[in-house]
Amino acid sequence: MKVFLIAFVFVLLAVTACGSREVTRTDTDTVTDLSGYWNDTDARIVADSIVDQCLTGRWFDTRAVRGDSRVSDIPVIVVGGVRNQSTEHINVDVFMSEIERSLLNSGRFQIAAGGRERDEVRGERRDQSIFASPATAAEFGREVGADYVMTGTVNSIEDQEDDTRVIFYQVNIELIDVETALKVWMGSAEIKKVIEW
Repeated sequence: MKVFLIAFVFVLLAVTACGSREVTRTDTDTVTDLSGYWNDTDARIVADSIVDQCLTGRWFDTRAVRGDSRVSDIPVIVVGGVRNQSTEHINVDVFMSEIERSLLNSGRFQIAAGGRERDEVRGERRDQSIFASPATAAEFGREVGADYVMTGTVNSIEDQEDDTRVIFYQVNIELIDVETALKVWMGSAEIKKVIEW
């Protein structure tokens, strides 16, 4: 019985020691690079860089010169698909949200819902037309049409020798006029990481 009790205590201690984990909350702006792969900081840095390039591009000042009656003071953009063509899994939805955030926070763009979000809004509008009172139901045919669609790709090149790995990321973004299908602006941002162990 005594041997059994001692063995049980050792097993309990071993399980407790192996299962201990420490979790620390940190500010979301803190740079945390554990593996060297693409992370939230990279998404934020690249999104801000892309939007800065977009704002300072020649297209922004010359768009009103065309005499296009559709052109408003604040262009409406749909952030469309950003394809991940890199060598790793990258959640492009997080990256697209960072771009939308940066565009909207600049105060110089309006963001129209696209894809799944637009479908959800349209579904809500259909439900309201059936179940909500006519005085409060949202009307059909009142959406604001987008002037531009923003699309792009995330690419990477990885190189490694011995205990050193280098990852180069290049994000290419294009802004396309919805009516003419002309590309009015193209930008890119790069990040290069050296990981040693």
